Amino acid sequence: MSCPTVLLVNWRDTRHPEGGGSERYVERMAEGLARRGYGVTIQCAAHRNAPADEVVRGVRFRRRGGRFTVYAWALLAIARSRPDVVVDVQNGVPFFSRLVARCPVLVLVHHVHREQWRAVLGPVLGRFGWLVESRLAPWLYRKCDYLTVSEMTRTELDRLGVAATRTTVVHNGLDPAPRTRAERDPDPTLVLVGRLVPHKQVEHAIDVLARLATRWPKLRLEVVGQGWWLDNLRRHAELRDVQDRVTLHGWVDEQDKHEIIARSWLHVCPSVKEGWGVAIMEAAAHGVPSIAYRAAGGVAESIVDGQTGLLATDFDDLVRKVDRLLCSSSLRAEMAVAGRAHAAAFDWESSVDAFEDLVSRLCRS
Repeated sequence: MSCPTVLLVNWRDTRHPEGGGSERYVERMAEGLARRGYGVTIQCAAHRNAPADEVVRGVRFRRRGGRFTVYAWALLAIARSRPDVVVDVQNGVPFFSRLVARCPVLVLVHHVHREQWRAVLGPVLGRFGWLVESRLAPWLYRKCDYLTVSEMTRTELDRLGVAATRTTVVHNGLDPAPRTRAERDPDPTLVLVGRLVPHKQVEHAIDVLARLATRWPKLRLEVVGQGWWLDNLRRHAELRDVQDRVTLHGWVDEQDKHEIIARSWLHVCPSVKEGWGVAIMEAAAHGVPSIAYRAAGGVAESIVDGQTGLLATDFDDLVRKVDRLLCSSSLRAEMAVAGRAHAAAFDWESSVDAFEDLVSRLCRS
């Protein structure tokens, strides 16, 4: 019997200039299936950082099209390759794979994008995007199984008409934290790790720094990540007169990223919405507590509120909670212990186990 074939259609891959945590999740699941004998292909957009075709860790990559034409190329790939299962990764906009697939379709949703549509496209186009995500997609995929990374997203999907009984939660795994040379910085240091795009709201972290500048004269913010919003953030730091306290590192390699996290006092994640919170878990593995917005989706699960970090209700509360943790070395120490224990409970192999259970069931259906 030939091995089952799985085609994952995704907007980007991890080598894409705008790739991030959701792409890492897709590729880890794909690599796990490949190790277990599946034929796995990822169809995604082309970009300058990788060739059009290659095989990496047993996974075949086909990179075709750009920001919009990637959808047409994905439909063509589904129609031509006739896989046993299609995984349609819905980052706001689905690939409409249900229209051409002659096999089961699994819809992967990291989080719901209600707030992001308006932030990225404005009120008019944002309303149209939300209509596609909230009305058209649930109707089109009404007979399909769904996969997501948090109970929060499963609940939000249920409100859109995707019954919770059709949605499986498979959390992100976590790589073991590498050894670092860094020691905790003697001066109070905040770190933010993420793509530099509007909905990550990095400005909120800069504003926290500005609000606490007088109270904490040596407080600094280190921002790790790249993205097209970089110049806006640089201008915002200048506007708030804290440019000398904000370091915009841009892209750094994995070891340097972990060194920066490990020397920081607190990790801030002011994003509008996250499916899970990979950076939160990486910080926890180094004993660095995180602070995020309670309403931002999966962060309310990656942070155990009051134990591994704190959840804020709004910006003023975010400022208060950052100040509270900066003031209390004992609370930070307690959260460091709890955070390391929490992070240790997540690994990629367990996540792949759950993912494969779902895919194998669909292959048999």
